[in-house]
Amino acid sequence: MLSSKQRAYLTGLSNDLEPVVNIGLAGVTPEVAISCEEAFNTRELLKGSIMKMAPGDPRDLAQTLAERTRSQLVRVIGRKFILYRPFKENPRIVLPEKNKRS
Repeated sequence: MLSSKQRAYLTGLSNDLEPVVNIGLAGVTPEVAISCEEAFNTRELLKGSIMKMAPGDPRDLAQTLAERTRSQLVRVIGRKFILYRPFKENPRIVLPEKNKRS
């Protein structure tokens, strides 16, 4: 689970990214999940978009895709979403420490 500080950091990193995954009229299909999995082979942070004709709430669709790809939903802004899944070996993105409360 990501802290708000980590979410803000990842959101900042994603500002320059272009969406590489699109969810359309069919919703979150196996093909969309496979496309997302392939994108995660080369990157840890992924931006996607949800078309206006997509069925359902953008947050629910993005969360479903995150569950199917074993990634974490960072943020949904309008019809854009950000997913994060660190590499198992040698992660490139170093997240800030979580806040420790006494």
